[in-house]
Amino acid sequence: MEVDRGRKGGAGPAGGRYILVNDGFCVNAPMQGSFVEASPLELVDRHEEWVIRKHGKTYATAKFVPRPRFYDRSTSDGIPLWKVALLHGEDCLASTVCQRCVHWRRGAACEFCGIELSLSRGSTIEVKTRSHLREAAEAALEEGAVRHVTLTVGTTGTPDKGALLLTEAVRGVRDVSGVPIHVQLEPVEKKYLEALRDLGADTIGIHVESFDKRVLARACPAKPKVEGFIGAWRTAVDLFGENQVSSYIIAGLGESDESIIEGAKTLSEIGAIPYLVPIRPTPGTPLEKLRPPAPPRMARLYEQVATVMRDRGVDPTRNKAGCVRCGACSALSEFYLSPQG
Repeated sequence: MEVDRGRKGGAGPAGGRYILVNDGFCVNAPMQGSFVEASPLELVDRHEEWVIRKHGKTYATAKFVPRPRFYDRSTSDGIPLWKVALLHGEDCLASTVCQRCVHWRRGAACEFCGIELSLSRGSTIEVKTRSHLREAAEAALEEGAVRHVTLTVGTTGTPDKGALLLTEAVRGVRDVSGVPIHVQLEPVEKKYLEALRDLGADTIGIHVESFDKRVLARACPAKPKVEGFIGAWRTAVDLFGENQVSSYIIAGLGESDESIIEGAKTLSEIGAIPYLVPIRPTPGTPLEKLRPPAPPRMARLYEQVATVMRDRGVDPTRNKAGCVRCGACSALSEFYLSPQG
């Protein structure tokens, strides 16, 4: 049976499908890239069900999260809704509101990011308007497919860095629903964060990606120094509350374990969630040949970061919307809920 291997490109982890393991937790399973071909894990069709095998031994059952029906609908101006917003995980409606990033045009794109690849392949549109997001949210909610929303944006060359586009997108969702909304953007002035909160955003991601300064300079040349994020996180926690602010920490870029743990402490002491994920190499990006971290390393890091959060009173399970609530790209919440040892 031929399997859809997921979207190509995009701002977040691409090249995979969402599956339910043992009828329980949802996982964003990678299905594209050279590292997938080298994996000992197999997803095998047994006709009546899918199973996950390793070296011939079955470890779990798997079910694909079904394709939502709203993908077959279009906006009032004729845009297929799947080009406006996608279902992430089991129940999250996600959209990259602006599919271009100024850092790409300046030759300083993050090495792992494929935000403009999907645009060049015609699988999305450049800018999603308030009307587009309103119609996508309305259709997804009518179907009962979503319970929260994620809105991200490519960084624009304007002072607001894309925040104003996000405010219009938040308005679009709020026109039809009160579901929790998560937004993601670079550090911006407080007035933009206040506008996003006042219009109805519930949680926010301000992603530093790495606390290893050497890695950050190489992999994310347009990112400011780590110190530039700390003020933004503090302001965001004051506005959105503890456990409602997060930052991705990517493992596997060449960083030290110590930098990840120290970064987790910095975020947790502010009241923000250190959202640890393994690098997910996207075909077509400079890091497409990179291998993700070995599972034992990730398990050790998840356990340590979860301990840091528990010791400082940060709880990812209280996050209202977005990547942390979805959890399909990280095992952090599982380690938080089930302390090892």
